[in-house]
Amino acid sequence: MKTTRSPIAMAAAALVAFAGASASAQGVSSVTLYGIVDVGVEHLTNVAAGGGLSRMPSTTSMVPSRWGMRGSEDLGGGLKAIYTLEAGFAPDQGTPNQGGRGFGRQTWVGLSSDWGSLTLGRQNSMLFWSLLDSDVIGPAVFAMGSLDAYIPNSRADNMLAWRGNFGGLSLGAGYSFGRDAVNAGPSPAGTNCPGESGSDKQACRQWSLYAKYDAPAWGVALGYEQQNGRTPASSTDLVFGGLNSSSKRDERLHLGGYVKLAGVKIGGGLLRRDNDGDAVKPRSNLWYLGASYPVTQALVLEGQWLTLRYRGVSDYDSDMLVARAVYNLSKRTAVYTQVGHIRNDRLATVSVSGGAPGSNTAPGRSQTGINFGIRHSF
Repeated sequence: MKTTRSPIAMAAAALVAFAGASASAQGVSSVTLYGIVDVGVEHLTNVAAGGGLSRMPSTTSMVPSRWGMRGSEDLGGGLKAIYTLEAGFAPDQGTPNQGGRGFGRQTWVGLSSDWGSLTLGRQNSMLFWSLLDSDVIGPAVFAMGSLDAYIPNSRADNMLAWRGNFGGLSLGAGYSFGRDAVNAGPSPAGTNCPGESGSDKQACRQWSLYAKYDAPAWGVALGYEQQNGRTPASSTDLVFGGLNSSSKRDERLHLGGYVKLAGVKIGGGLLRRDNDGDAVKPRSNLWYLGASYPVTQALVLEGQWLTLRYRGVSDYDSDMLVARAVYNLSKRTAVYTQVGHIRNDRLATVSVSGGAPGSNTAPGRSQTGINFGIRHSF
């Protein structure tokens, strides 16, 4: 008779296999406290609510602010216990991000050995790891997150994940039993989809995969992620993002890469999305191409072009251009300026800024933004 094993049973078996790799624990442990405080001021034109807007963005400036603790314990025989607790916060207000979670960016514990790490908790999806090196601008205020707000929030609750590095090859897989238990929406930081339901086993499940190869002067990555929705329990039960049934899916497929030529890093790729939760424009392609050039040891110039194209529907597309200059005052402190411009088609209202809500344009309007800031890491 053929038998199938549940994800819980497979996770338990993997943990036993990890634990069996060592018979004697060494007990040597380490703890690191770390963080980034990044604050900027931006000005945006053509805001639909009326004219220009000047503000300190709450979500991100050059990179999102965070603090955390990471640690490990040597269990002997090449086996380690590992953990990370990482909280995101809005430095302009001193309030938590990620829907108010205490450690909303990462909260996980696991085991690692020569053949990879197995971790459990809230953590980054494999889509995050596939984008990490080809997206040279990253999670900045004018960046890919303005066109797809989920990209800077590509993580999930209740996730079991494995990642391994084998020379230049990196592999990973993640499975979430319920991807988002926080109602902070409608927002990618809290979509009110807790899942883990005995009556609907597919509700709010999420899984992702990635494979990446890095050579000395180039790299290529492939990533995939699928999110399931859930059926509302009542008329007052809100499910954000339009995924109001567990049969509806939001899928992203990413192919990206980078090359290094004479000190210049060039990265680009395609993020293809199929979203059952959007009845008007469910299918899209997001193309991006950027470059980073260290003019001196302290000064770095970066730029990126991005275009969002909806398949099978017109008048919703957007094009973005971003430029950034970063001057490193030390290994830990930098000042920077960023400029972004977005051109929207007739029905599109996308803001060039992903720093905070409330800056969308009127339909079809273009928008320019400029940002100045300082970043310190510890």
